[in-house]
Amino acid sequence: MTPASNPAFDHISAGYHPDPALSMSLHADAYTDPKWHDIDQQAIFARTWQWLCHVERLRAPGSYVTGTVAGLPIVAVRDESGILRAFYNVCKHRAHELLTGSGVRRSIVCPYHAWNFDLTGRLRRARNTDGMPGFDPATVCLDRIQVTEFAGMVYVNLAPDAPPLTEQAGSLETEIAARAPDVAGLTLARRLTYDIASDWKNVVDNFLECYHCHVAHKDFVSLVDMSTYKVTTYGIYSSHMAQAGRSENSAYDVSGATVTEHAVWWLWPNTCLLRYPGRGNFMVLQIVPDGPGRTRETWDFYLETAEPDQAELDSIRYIDEVLQVEDIALVESVQRGMRTPAFTQGKIVYDPDGSGLSEHAVHHFHGLVLDAYRHHLDHRP
Repeated sequence: MTPASNPAFDHISAGYHPDPALSMSLHADAYTDPKWHDIDQQAIFARTWQWLCHVERLRAPGSYVTGTVAGLPIVAVRDESGILRAFYNVCKHRAHELLTGSGVRRSIVCPYHAWNFDLTGRLRRARNTDGMPGFDPATVCLDRIQVTEFAGMVYVNLAPDAPPLTEQAGSLETEIAARAPDVAGLTLARRLTYDIASDWKNVVDNFLECYHCHVAHKDFVSLVDMSTYKVTTYGIYSSHMAQAGRSENSAYDVSGATVTEHAVWWLWPNTCLLRYPGRGNFMVLQIVPDGPGRTRETWDFYLETAEPDQAELDSIRYIDEVLQVEDIALVESVQRGMRTPAFTQGKIVYDPDGSGLSEHAVHHFHGLVLDAYRHHLDHRP
């Protein structure tokens, strides 16, 4: 059966049109039916570049950072020769997870039976195996996954055939370098974490349009000059640019700001990169499915210093206590509404000039979702 004749795919994609002016959104079942959560993990998260951390955490030889991608444990390490590597965080002996959290190690030692791997993933020692017939430690190596440094960050990809991120992302790295040339030199100052009762795709939809901003974010539209807001879509990312922080506003104090622009990028499928008015800064908002109808968000603040100044504390407070509260209430309400018989799908609002009042970036996201589903269904055994 091909995707073109797959009833479930036909159902959720009905109404989508390549032209955003003629398109409806994804069907509500794509956000509420648990089977699409499982397909999201296989078709999207296991095949895309996933943000792991800022490069500062993996600069030193021996440094490592663990994470989870598509529900699977992974670890990235900087080996002793300075090469960045990544592996499934799974011992080749009995599948115990090898490392937790982050830190610096000279080798990787399994906490279950103490099998010892070097930082290239090769087995160095396995207790009580000397002389065992048919066992050659030289043939044992951790399973590698793709890893790359990109625009001051580290990303991993579980798909061995995935094209390099630099190849897929077009001009994104150049855009970030132009607007945030200091990104690689910034340091982590805060992390906020949120548990959201909504499908991850609803959270991305909300992030990708500012049609709701005048209605739901009164302080935000006093910070950002919405008359200059421009949304542009590219292959696997979109950008959201506007003048901001150039006058007094009700969000937070910008009187000493050296950054006077709202510069935001969304990287398919779930990484949001932001630079807000203030001192030199960069933020990473990662949107991760956490079961059917649930999302876990992390929002990391990279600043010039590890301790925020007063204006930065105010901006973090605004994002945490105002902006996020508003957005989470919106997407949780949408998720509840999608579970009712009163909604199936909605009209994409489109402005050909690409203003902040247009939903064409949402439409762009929906097209990438459907392409991923189509590819997955077409290649199932």
